[in-house]
This record gives sequence, C-alpha cells and structure tokens, in this order.
Amino acid sequence: MAGPVQSIERAAAILRLLAGGPRRLGLGEVAASLGLAKGTTHGILRTLQHVDFVEQDAATGKYQLGAALLHLGTSYLDVNELRSRSINWADALAARSGGAVRLGAPLEGKVLIIHHVFRPDDTLQTLDVGALLPLHASSLGKVLLAFGTANVESALDAGLEAYTRHTLVDPEELTRALAEIRENGWAAEVQEMSMGDAGVAAPIRAHGGLSVGAIGVSGPVERICDATGRPQPKLLILLRDAARAISRDLGAARW
Repeated sequence: MAGPVQSIERAAAILRLLAGGPRRLGLGEVAASLGLAKGTTHGILRTLQHVDFVEQDAATGKYQLGAALLHLGTSYLDVNELRSRSINWADALAARSGGAVRLGAPLEGKVLIIHHVFRPDDTLQTLDVGALLPLHASSLGKVLLAFGTANVESALDAGLEAYTRHTLVDPEELTRALAEIRENGWAAEVQEMSMGDAGVAAPIRAHGGLSVGAIGVSGPVERICDATGRPQPKLLILLRDAARAISRDLGAARW
C-alpha cells in the first residue's frame, strides 16, 4: 500500500497554518512555523497560488487563503444545517435588537435568504426566505464577498447595478469597502438597496474558521444607525455575539 505523498502533506499543513491565523503570513514565517526550507515552502506556495488556493498580497508579499479554497469550504456544509444551527440565535437577536434578522448564503452570484425572523413589532412584513439579494448592495452580500464566501471577480464581471444613489457601483470603491469590512469584522448597508432602510451583517464561520454564511439585522435607518449615520454600537455588539455563538455551534474553534 502506497504511503502518504509528502508534498501534499506539506501543502495541507500550509493551508491549515494560513486558516488558523487572523493575519497574512510571510514566506519566512510559514517556513519557520512548519520547519521547512524556504525554497521548498516557496515552491508549494507558488503552486497553491497557481490554483487560487492561496493569494499573495502585492504590497507586502505575504500570503493568505485564496478565494477558490474559501468557496470550496462551504460545499460540505448543508444550508439546512446552517439554518438549523442558527434559528435560536436569530430569534434571540431579533428580540434583543428590535430589527428583522436574516441569514444569507451564496447562490449563483446572489445572496440566498435561508432564514428570516420578523421585527418584533406590529408592522406589515413580508417573508424573505428564498429571496435573492445582490451581493454588492446588501450587508449580507458584502460580508460574503469580503470574507471569501462569494467570489468578488464574478460579482464585478456581472456588473454593479445601482439600486439607489447610495449603491456602490464603482469597483474601486467596493474593493476599498470590502477591505474595511475585513478589518472591522462586519458590514453595513445604509440606503444602498432601498431608501429609508439600513442593515448590518457579520460572518458565520465553521470548522477551520472558514466563512460559510452571514447573519444580519435590518430595519429603518433610524433604528439601525445613530445620529452620525453609523450603525449603533450596541446593535453591533448584539450582532457579533450572535455570529460568534452560531460559529461556535458550527465548530469554529477560534470563536
């Protein structure tokens, strides 16, 4: 019986290392962490980069997981499992925040709403389960793009449709916004899909720290944002606590 292939074992070790950390790693850091020669490490990284499993930052030369690998990471997780693990936390988030709560997963270049909890008030509301939202104009979609669950290049190739005058339709502006979302750990949408409405969302992670979906709170601008137009800090705390709780249930150890 043939033994393990050393190059594949080393490639897997590199991917695990990159998945386990919150930041990009340089060639020397990767090599030192795994006890490999720099030449060997560089060759494996170049191969992983060629198949889009690893990306290299042009400015720093450091490496992170690539979008192709992150996208593959969602395939093992059934959408129904994501929904079932999230229901109780989504219900609690709606009650505490006073907003509508939706769970989103990527589907064919859109955000598929897989669960929707109505706002806890008496206003008329429509169930959004099964609806498809644009990636670039929704807080759920921007989270999926920022954390690699949905493909940015595909979204740009499809075109950035303007839904209101606030929609991000310039690719460079969207790219900057996604970088800020990765830095903050959450995304906002203020009148970008419909006037008078706003929303915030955070990533849901599974085993290995891979982003597999998003959870968001939405409602009227005055309910979501403060006087400066920024999301209310208390709301962000509630949202991120719910996202962490769901992520832990899905096996994300870092949460």
